[in-house]
Amino acid sequence: MDIKQLRFLIALDETRHFGQAAARCHITQPTLSMRLRSLEEELDLPLVVRGQRFEGFTAPGERVLAWARTVLAAYDGLQAEAAACRGQLQGTLRLGVVPLSSFDPVPLLTGLHALHPDLRFELSSLSSEQILEQLASNRIDLGVSFLERLDNERFDSLPLATTRMGLLFDERHFALAGTALDWPTVAALPLGMLSTGMHFRQSIDHAFNSLGLAPAPLIETDAVHQLLQAVHAGLCCAIMPMDGGLEGLTEQLRLEPIDNAHTLASVGLIMRKAAPRSALAEACFAFCQVQSHP
Repeated sequence: MDIKQLRFLIALDETRHFGQAAARCHITQPTLSMRLRSLEEELDLPLVVRGQRFEGFTAPGERVLAWARTVLAAYDGLQAEAAACRGQLQGTLRLGVVPLSSFDPVPLLTGLHALHPDLRFELSSLSSEQILEQLASNRIDLGVSFLERLDNERFDSLPLATTRMGLLFDERHFALAGTALDWPTVAALPLGMLSTGMHFRQSIDHAFNSLGLAPAPLIETDAVHQLLQAVHAGLCCAIMPMDGGLEGLTEQLRLEPIDNAHTLASVGLIMRKAAPRSALAEACFAFCQVQSHP
């Protein structure tokens, strides 16, 4: 058994396709299949359900997969720790961010990259529940999520700025630049919103409900990029976080603050407490602490 076999197994889980897993690992599909069969023979367990195409993992395969993730996380953490002991920071920092937080990760990544040019980044858009789950299983190093009901026994957190909300619109279609906006004014506009149940949407619904307002969204989606496309096309406006960098995506987009508009819970940077904890996560967490208290 070697590290590469475990990486092949994880690639197959993430792509759910033999050919795509092989391409991701820069090997041929026959080589991938051969190495996975070799792993099965060594463990004396069937790991993969094979048919005309990939059909999933066996029950033992799911358990081995969980161990493979733990072993690889420890291996990558060891490499990063050794580099840190040499005064370097290298490897891949895995960061999960909830959709539509006020946290713009680009300045953070830019600052870290300037200090540590060998550092690479893997960004994932995840729900608050997925972030905690993947932090606990060491599938990501850090999360940016809402701190509401956070288990402080299991996670360290660094509060970030309160998420203020504003109205995003395309000025070619809506003449709202410089307009004083309140919730009744916003409710009368054609709105695009995230799907019901998403954390950011819950704060919007709470604000409307508290004033007895019940706007009917023109479009609802669980994909932020589709919401942005609808706004850019002039189909609707959207309630978005301030200071998230969205208004800079095109010259026509504008983001005007809404009076007394903020999310129900504050957003923070979250890191798991349990060992092994990656040197990359600790360095990034420390960097953010310095940036938030210059």
